[in-house]
Amino acid sequence: MTNEMALQLKGYGLTTAQILYRMPDHPSLLQSYVWQHYDIAPDFPEMKSFLKFWQEKLDGPLHSVRYTHRKLISATEWRALKGEMILH
Repeated sequence: MTNEMALQLKGYGLTTAQILYRMPDHPSLLQSYVWQHYDIAPDFPEMKSFLKFWQEKLDGPLHSVRYTHRKLISATEWRALKGEMILH
């Protein structure tokens, strides 16, 4: 099982954030950055950790963050198989 599948089975969903930040040398200009990671809604600990890192370590001050979250697998969509069929 892949790491992404394991995260999805634990309730993680794919979170995509569009981050607008000010250019350090030209604060009147905005630059866009897209971040994507598996995270848990509604608290979003992974995204909050990344944004904290950004504010503490990077030079471009944040302007705004827009995000979307999608659970790719839910409990109703996952079931264990009890057999196997081999086609020749």
